[in-house]
Amino acid sequence: MSFFNEIHERSHSSSIKWDKMGEIYNLEDTTKLLPMWIADMDFPAPSIVSDAISERLKHPIFGYTYENCEVKDAIVHWYQTRHNWTIDSDTILFQSGVVPAIATIVETFTKKDDKIGMATPAYPPFFNIPAAQQREVVTCELTERDGHYSLDFEKLEQVFQSGISMYILCNPHNPIGIVWSREQLEQLVALCIKYDVYLLADEIHADILITKCYTPTLTVKDADKAKIITCIAPTKTFNIAGIHAAMMVAPNKEIFEALAAHTQAHGQMGLNVFACTTVKAVYTKGAPWLDELLSYLRKNMDYVVAELNALPGIHVTIPDATYLMWIDYRATGLDESEMMQRLLHKGFVALDPGTKYGNAGQGFLRMNVACPFDLVKQGVEGIKKALF
Repeated sequence: MSFFNEIHERSHSSSIKWDKMGEIYNLEDTTKLLPMWIADMDFPAPSIVSDAISERLKHPIFGYTYENCEVKDAIVHWYQTRHNWTIDSDTILFQSGVVPAIATIVETFTKKDDKIGMATPAYPPFFNIPAAQQREVVTCELTERDGHYSLDFEKLEQVFQSGISMYILCNPHNPIGIVWSREQLEQLVALCIKYDVYLLADEIHADILITKCYTPTLTVKDADKAKIITCIAPTKTFNIAGIHAAMMVAPNKEIFEALAAHTQAHGQMGLNVFACTTVKAVYTKGAPWLDELLSYLRKNMDYVVAELNALPGIHVTIPDATYLMWIDYRATGLDESEMMQRLLHKGFVALDPGTKYGNAGQGFLRMNVACPFDLVKQGVEGIKKALF
């Protein structure tokens, strides 16, 4: 655990999390500000990553590369052993990231003015990418009761009846941290079949499980009858977002071929040599590191819950998954503008405002606790100072 306790200086390292705060929050001086916003861990990647890259660097030629059988086998083995999901390696397509994969899928299977559905709060690219491609976003707010969220299938079916072409699912969910149950996923898949809607499942957070097991969407009843594309990646799991690597899993042959044709038409060439090396390394040897990470995250979360729930007007629970905590401050009576001003200028802590994830996020904050415990304590104390 001492590995996760060590604080590494990240300022002036071209880190979006640390070096872009001034731009994001419109501040001239961020030297006192602690970033707990973007989903980027303040832990070093496991040593197997640097070891694998160092070994590859011994060969001095870095020409064109490809995702060989060893890379694909590592992915297949990881998901089989970790999540009981059998992936056919011939159904995997590679992308530089899940967000580019989402853009590819939206562009391939929908057209201008098509409607794309999703539940809110939702990860911002779910809105932004369809909008940039001139698609119409149709939302359905998750039902919330005492901090617990669920899909409202009656309202959700109305979204499908509106004529959507695609539904974007986040499983586990960002920003709330829900792991959707097999039963809920089966209901969603049934709607997609009934209304002939593509289902884009973003499952990048699948490995970061805190209290519940994750069910891959492609493993539920009748998934083989639906038009499903799942996006996965090791980047959140092992904090290697700067080493661009993601996969699209498309068992449906027609869907796979359409995606392959699209990537070829756009000159997308898959993973670079260091991404291939890294993907193989983490999926082959990364399990012990991940198990330690999950234990460490749970301790951070237990502390945050104990400390923040003692504050008047604040409510937060342990998420099912992710290293992100969804803080409810509605009972404080503060609006978002005042809350953010207090956090930034009095508490010196940068959290994500809830409306970044849509209007359904009003009265909430997203807090990233994937950092050494001393920084978590500093962030909690900053929130306390901001409020009192």
